[in-house]
Amino acid sequence: MKTQNQIKRTLTQPEAIEHIIDILDTNADINRSTLADKLCDYFNFFDPRGNRQRSGCLKALRKLEQASHFTLPFPKQKSCHRKPQRLAQPVSAPLKVPADASEIGELRLNIVQTQQEMRIWNELMIQDHPRGAGPLVGRQLRYLIQSEHGWLGGISFSSAALHLADRDKWIGWDWEKRQENLDKIVNMSRFLIRSCISCKNLASRVLGLAIKQFPGDFAKRYNHRPLLVESFVDTSHYRGTCYKAANWLWIGRTKGRGRQDVLKKQEETVKDIYVYPLEQDFRIKMGLTEHSGLGALDIYSGIDRDNWAENELGNAALGDKRLSNRLVEIARKQALNPCCSYSGAAGGDWPEVKAYYRFIEQPDDSAVTMENILLPHREQTIRRMKSERVVLCIQDGSDLNYNNLDQCVNLGVIGSNQTGAKSRGLHLHSMLATTTEGIPLGVLRSECTAPQPKSQDDDRPASAIPIEEKKTFSWLEGVRDCQALKQLMPHTSLINISDREADFFAMFDDQRSNSPDVNLIVRAKHDRATTGEYRLFETARQAPVQARIEIKIPRQSARSKKSKQKERAKRAARTAQVSVRSAQVELNPPPYHKDKDPVVIGIVHVKEDVPPAGEKAIEWFLLTTIALESVDDVLNCVKWYCRRWRIEDWHRVLKSGCKAEELANKTAERLKRAVAIKLVIAWRIMLMTLLGRETPELPAEVMFSDLELKVLSAWSKKKLTPLQCHSELR
Repeated sequence: MKTQNQIKRTLTQPEAIEHIIDILDTNADINRSTLADKLCDYFNFFDPRGNRQRSGCLKALRKLEQASHFTLPFPKQKSCHRKPQRLAQPVSAPLKVPADASEIGELRLNIVQTQQEMRIWNELMIQDHPRGAGPLVGRQLRYLIQSEHGWLGGISFSSAALHLADRDKWIGWDWEKRQENLDKIVNMSRFLIRSCISCKNLASRVLGLAIKQFPGDFAKRYNHRPLLVESFVDTSHYRGTCYKAANWLWIGRTKGRGRQDVLKKQEETVKDIYVYPLEQDFRIKMGLTEHSGLGALDIYSGIDRDNWAENELGNAALGDKRLSNRLVEIARKQALNPCCSYSGAAGGDWPEVKAYYRFIEQPDDSAVTMENILLPHREQTIRRMKSERVVLCIQDGSDLNYNNLDQCVNLGVIGSNQTGAKSRGLHLHSMLATTTEGIPLGVLRSECTAPQPKSQDDDRPASAIPIEEKKTFSWLEGVRDCQALKQLMPHTSLINISDREADFFAMFDDQRSNSPDVNLIVRAKHDRATTGEYRLFETARQAPVQARIEIKIPRQSARSKKSKQKERAKRAARTAQVSVRSAQVELNPPPYHKDKDPVVIGIVHVKEDVPPAGEKAIEWFLLTTIALESVDDVLNCVKWYCRRWRIEDWHRVLKSGCKAEELANKTAERLKRAVAIKLVIAWRIMLMTLLGRETPELPAEVMFSDLELKVLSAWSKKKLTPLQCHSELR
């Protein structure tokens, strides 16, 4: 596809300016339009229909005149904004519009072509649209929404916004690519359903009709087919529900600047940005790669051995591009030898080792933070989530013990033994995104904190301490983060899964108030009072059995008793036969939340029927906000909760495989930077392992280099019997 003409850039070149001056000097009587036509012919400024781009050329000439490059001929006419042509009276109200769009007869979009249709369109916009009838800019199309009941509203399409930070980041183009391809985006500049109409689903249905019809009409009129449509929603007046229902994507917000806001006064309201890709491979057609921007990404894309570090950590906002490049190189080398220190992973290359420590030892107030290091990986994780119908967002915490680092400052207290001796370290709270089959999509958020004991001077009861000051607030932040992400993926269901530490009333109360689009599955810890006859656990036990299934119980290592931690016996992995029940209950608020309403929630009870000799029967009580309308809904809750162990596997890879607790740095902030890199490496190690199990047909070249494949092939042939080798070769 032909790229957009760069008129202003071309005319600002020194040789072009000399050419313009020469024309002006040798043609004393030339007018501006003739000058623009000559330049269009000379520099080949023609649109896809073969017409001269006179208006664009005139605009560039005025800019150059303002920059004192030359003086243009005095304009023959003063420019003035013409008032839109209107009807003599308001447009008649539609008659007998039904309550649902499915009942509207002869609903269609009528392209505005005649002067009378233009008057009707203008009148509708002036009557009802907050921005009136215009003027619109660039290539334009207008439609009237017609039906057997009368005129229902109107739509218009015109040139895209010149600069939109969130849109440009989502597309993934730079300044050069935006200049070349901006004409491939069209802005839906007006969308009106008349205020006198109340008809369910009408707006989303009209949007669907527009997306089907307008690309062909636009190509017919301008000989140029757009690839992407954008639109803005003023959230002070509208919620954008119809856009979501019509499969448009929310990608961010404007900055409050209009098209002509050269002084950056930001006098416009901030608006939500919605886009609709007309071609799924629009990035490739714009000359970008499929991995550019923030669109949906296949789980197998970009994880190959050569490019994964650049894809997951490249362009981190660390204040200096060289630091971003160093981060990618550190991750790439450390991933090749995750068990080694960085000096071992670098093969003793002293300049590389020094560069690593310069990176890790940046000032504590620098932009090299755990959050900024993980941000590119988070964005890639979000893109992988967009490709899934259901995503499990699993939260959990784990302690990183650095008690041996006597000289390390700013560590916290992560525990104490029976003698009262305190262990120093960091508490890691993370949220891992996985598919419903447990394939890890990436780390959505992770924060290391240095827990401090409650001050002896703080005599506030627990109920008087704000939730923001409590350790449990991390769980609420995770759920709220999921709610924010839900806007980016309206067609993906997000299920937030937590273990018993997240079983507190504020978790469920906050979800219904702040995160209603995100469902919870939390293993119950407290046998609460309900509004019914029995307490919570007994209510679940009294429910009828809905299914009997097998679940795999992972192994559990033994844990000795500590001052605030119970002893835990060792448990071997096994497959358990369990009965599944479910019920709906109302949980009463605790005494210090008397002003809150009871929480209506579902509970799923899982009980092992006949445990092995000497083993305690498995019994879970799972609280969930998922509507348990069928047995499948209940079994999905059990299945998805079983995926919670993925985050524990990830913690095991982080500590055992990547040796995160063997780091040795002098400050907690430096430890966090090193841990952040290892978090992403641990994710990739686990992903490689699980992809090998879940998708054995995946080509080995995705993960391994040619040399590694030769080594593995030689090793496997050495280990296999001749008969097995013959079978493998076949």
